[in-house]
Amino acid sequence: MADLTSTFCGVSAPNPFWLASAPPTNSAYQINKAFEAGWGGVVWKTIGAPVLNISNRYGSLRHEGRRLVGINNIELVSDRSLDINLKEIAEVKKEWPDRAVWVSAMVDASPKAWREIVDAIEQTGADGIELNFGCPQGMSERGMGAAVGQVPELCGQNTAWVRECTSLPVISKLTPNVTDIKEPALAALQAGADALSLINTINSIASVDLDTVHVLPDVGGRASHGGYAGPAVRPIALYMLSELMNDPRIAGFGRPISGIGGVQSWQDAAEFLCLGASSVQVCTAAMHYGFRIVDDLISGLSNWMDEHGFATIEDFRGRALEGLGTYNDLDLSYKAVAHIDPARCIKCNLCWEACEDTAHQCIDLVTPGGEVVRAGIDESVNGAASRLGRPLPQVREADCVGCALCANVCPVDDCITMQTRDSGRAPVTWQQITDERPEVTDNWPAMDAYRDEVGIHIH
Repeated sequence: MADLTSTFCGVSAPNPFWLASAPPTNSAYQINKAFEAGWGGVVWKTIGAPVLNISNRYGSLRHEGRRLVGINNIELVSDRSLDINLKEIAEVKKEWPDRAVWVSAMVDASPKAWREIVDAIEQTGADGIELNFGCPQGMSERGMGAAVGQVPELCGQNTAWVRECTSLPVISKLTPNVTDIKEPALAALQAGADALSLINTINSIASVDLDTVHVLPDVGGRASHGGYAGPAVRPIALYMLSELMNDPRIAGFGRPISGIGGVQSWQDAAEFLCLGASSVQVCTAAMHYGFRIVDDLISGLSNWMDEHGFATIEDFRGRALEGLGTYNDLDLSYKAVAHIDPARCIKCNLCWEACEDTAHQCIDLVTPGGEVVRAGIDESVNGAASRLGRPLPQVREADCVGCALCANVCPVDDCITMQTRDSGRAPVTWQQITDERPEVTDNWPAMDAYRDEVGIHIH
């Protein structure tokens, strides 16, 4: 059976699944309950400056009847007193010595403020400190959170202040609300951060109530932007994680990264680990389904590892980075075409609609008698169906460019697959063409001549 034990900055935990600093980690009651459910670690909800929270606090994105595809949050840091939080942190760590207990902190950008909060956290016995440089709502208007994380110099400066006053491991938590995530990451590492975590929430307005014409969540007729999280942000989080893992300056530090952003299933978590994360933090999914989801995370990841022969997380961590590069590195001669399995096809014709209207018009609708029909020419598709039988979509491979749109819109798993074909051309990348035949990249006549030369047909 796979061993899910993880070590992060020397802190061991039975599995890599942590609850992120957020409403689910607001109290000892919640964290005790989470550890009883099986979570490997937590990051305590951010403590620090005094705040007053409001209601309503959460808005959400719904899509095609599915709730909480994304959550918009205008809650601030913990509004429980510092003394209560510190007392409970100490109690929890004493009760659960085998679990990772990190404490998120956010204070005014000054050495004195950081020293005071760090000294207090050290007394609790917590395993480490996560510096909240990411919160985009409320606190950033007070010069904290994302106001620090968006400026590499401030990110480094605040990290250095903490590094100077503690021997505990320090995680700098990064905001995605930047042009280039690598710069604040590098600044934090150069200032002594032992690890990074990302992403924090994305600046957002989730929705507008079209009955009241108010932005949601509605706070007595007023509203504010908030921090966006949930399944919809996962692709952004995965991209930013890969950016850090592929940067030799950052990778050279050899520091671990805790991945955050839209993790709802074991598959989501595995994606973060495959891109190099050493632990995975979860928030919105726990808010949606409760702490019990950790059972599925643990069993799912364990079974997948067993199936692939991975004994430990280190056996596959970062494996997906091996084939990741830039567009310039991709083989322009690689060819894939769509193939529709007629036995699986339900004849909904979504693939045809997508290809005909928005892609490359390489799918035909063919009746059982072999007649090709097209809507808007002789008669409607439905008219042809009533006369000749419901048509079946078929791909004209000669015209298929392999965009894969049809495979992505098809509602039936494995009905449309992308299959490799021999293009008849030697492998070549855009970088090679740029270096060896720069004229091809400079003007269209040269490009057209190159296509004729190598046999590229544009449909």
